[in-house]
Amino acid sequence: MKLRLRAVAALGVVLLLGGCMVGPKYTVPTAPAPPAFKEAGADGFKENADWQVAKPADAIPRGAWWTIFNDDGLNALEPQVEAANQSLKVADANLRTARATIRVRNADRYPTIGIAPEVGGERDSANQPYFNAANANNGDANLLLPLQVNYEIDLWGRIRRNIAAAKEESQATAADRQNVLLSLQAEVAMDYFELRAADAQQKLLNDTVGQYREALRVTTNRFNGGIAPKSDVTQAQTQLQAAKVQAADISVSRAQYEHAIAILTGQPPSALTLSPAPLPAELVPPAIPAGLPSQLLERRPDIAAAERRTAEANEQVGTARAAFFPTLSLSGAVGFESTSLTSLFTPASLVYAVGPALSETFFDAGRRRGVSDQAIAGFDQAAANYRQTVLTSYQQVEDNLVALRVLSDEATQQRQATASAQESERIFNNRYVGGVDTYLQVITAQTTALNNERNDIDILRRRMDATVLLIKVLGGGWDRTQLPPQ
Repeated sequence: MKLRLRAVAALGVVLLLGGCMVGPKYTVPTAPAPPAFKEAGADGFKENADWQVAKPADAIPRGAWWTIFNDDGLNALEPQVEAANQSLKVADANLRTARATIRVRNADRYPTIGIAPEVGGERDSANQPYFNAANANNGDANLLLPLQVNYEIDLWGRIRRNIAAAKEESQATAADRQNVLLSLQAEVAMDYFELRAADAQQKLLNDTVGQYREALRVTTNRFNGGIAPKSDVTQAQTQLQAAKVQAADISVSRAQYEHAIAILTGQPPSALTLSPAPLPAELVPPAIPAGLPSQLLERRPDIAAAERRTAEANEQVGTARAAFFPTLSLSGAVGFESTSLTSLFTPASLVYAVGPALSETFFDAGRRRGVSDQAIAGFDQAAANYRQTVLTSYQQVEDNLVALRVLSDEATQQRQATASAQESERIFNNRYVGGVDTYLQVITAQTTALNNERNDIDILRRRMDATVLLIKVLGGGWDRTQLPPQ
């Protein structure tokens, strides 16, 4: 009875110790969070009087955020990124590796069981030195069939912390994967709008070439009629050829953007052809509310990844701390041993061995202390990376908010400048035809009008890019609830 009580007490002590965990308890590092974004002022976007600070979930569709642009071409391209992009395949493989690591480390919670059968034979030589003839034999054989069990009791939480670290790394890798996907989707959207802006520039320059060709015809007729000098004709020819060069040059960048989109969607450039579709001049980018700075901590996958790796680093500190305490393991073996197969499985052939082993290192010349200091420094590094990621996220949101606000003003001013330049071109052209002004003034007005019209398109392109970037830096409709559970 006393032996049973002692066994139960010993088991209780083991279980009690198995519940201990040494090392610091994890708390999320503090990060500065301003009450509001400075650039999300009361003005909002002047073209959108209903713009107001609100949660991005109110405006950005969860997952398929690009649908907010209402562009069928973009809607057709974006789903191909997740289906075929090779960089995302790498991120997927990394995630599978991280999840497999959890299974590997979780196996340490359980005993390892194995079998090691052995067959051997031995015969002593009768001619060996100092051989006792009475021990002479014709040799013997031995059959051994053991079942071996080894189990480490997690006294100080080393195994549990390793498992927790693997789970946190898996969550961080899942966030990394989402961040890669979001970046690729944003890159497709930006390249798409760059391509459509190139289409708009191409259409403008093609129309300009037609206008300049008509101007050359007029000046040529005036020269043939003796009204205009030869210099008017050469100036008109120069203007026409320069516009043709600009129109041809646009096709290079347009093709490069198309090639980039093909690679991002997992196909060779020769397999993708996008028909020209210029950005409409009247297009207004959708207004994206920024929300509150503190909400970025939940929305952005890169912030989530940095925070999870900080938690993982904290587990490593606990693992290093556990190395200062003894290790208790249980091992055992049971099986059959015999010199004959016929008697191998008889009760007399049963063999077994079982017992605990307690080990403790008394001197390691500072090795464990060094490992512990490394783990603490790793945690400090991860915490600093987390805070820096948070600060950078605030900067990125502020940058794109100010870009959209200023570009909105620029777009209004540029439209007014373009209208004035077009009117000046019309006036100078009429005055030239009426013989009041020289053709040089017409050339100057044409160049000014063309530059302003191209600026109109370029500002719209920059506004679309800034809108895409703002959606990206706000997390693209993602939040931490999409992380895999621990």
